[in-house]
Amino acid sequence: MTIALEPLRRIAAYALCADPAGRVLLVRASPASGTPGVWSLPGGAVDHGEDPRHTVVRETAAETGLSVAVSGLRDVVADMRALPHRGVTIHTDRLVYTVSVRGGSLWDRTAQPTDLARWHTLDEAARLALRPFTARALGLPAATVDLRPDEPPEFPSFHAVPGPDGLHRAQRFAAYAVATDPAGRVLLTRIADGYPGAGCWHLPGGGTDYGEQPGSALIRELLEETGQRGRLVELLGVLSHRDAASLGPEGYPIDWHGVRAFYRVAVDAPVPPTVGDVGGSTSEARWFTPDEVTALAADQLTEVTADVVRATFGGHRLS
Repeated sequence: MTIALEPLRRIAAYALCADPAGRVLLVRASPASGTPGVWSLPGGAVDHGEDPRHTVVRETAAETGLSVAVSGLRDVVADMRALPHRGVTIHTDRLVYTVSVRGGSLWDRTAQPTDLARWHTLDEAARLALRPFTARALGLPAATVDLRPDEPPEFPSFHAVPGPDGLHRAQRFAAYAVATDPAGRVLLTRIADGYPGAGCWHLPGGGTDYGEQPGSALIRELLEETGQRGRLVELLGVLSHRDAASLGPEGYPIDWHGVRAFYRVAVDAPVPPTVGDVGGSTSEARWFTPDEVTALAADQLTEVTADVVRATFGGHRLS
């Protein structure tokens, strides 16, 4: 492709739902969508400040007529697709949740991005044109139904736009690591001056780049921030956090909505931590024993770090 398309980015959440017979719930893209006739899991874009779990319930009800309850996080994956007729390329960070039906009945829609909702056996689904993330969620081969740009377009890591209240707002997807070494130590990074949470210890990681998978982004960030080479072990969960008046190096308040995926990462051959991204948001990296982390005062850890470390080492799941 040689057409210059405007890059856009969004976060979306989807429902993986099966009935007692093992059929899965799918919705069909309508002629009003960018890929008419293609089937996918029900779901859609996460509104600013919205918890993705709420997005799943809201979007599934709108697209299918069914009320669902979220039971857990299944997968996190990113993809790009080009829509030349709209003049855009879209990067979407997709969160797939397992859900169960609470009630309602299927309905069809008109003049909406999806027009049909149906139950399908896996054999039936395998014969449909499926969005790649949907095929992955169902364990089926992914057909090439999306048009992809040759290379990821340029897109700023910081992208704030004026909101309806006049305050700039930004939605950001990021990946963070609960990184441990063979001795059981935990790797933390200190937030640099001028950034929200300055001086506090935080989990290594950060915002993913346009076109980048969350896991790959995290391994890159880990090396840049701490000098450690890590290995992804498992997805721990996703947390959503809104700071309606965050103040950072931009110098003006921003309504931030962060959606963060957390992974357990093994550092098999730890080295003395070094911060490679000098001048960025990380001023220091250090290994801590679990007892040392526990001994840190509440104001020495970011809130999300305290919650994730407590859940992980307490044997609990994030979602």
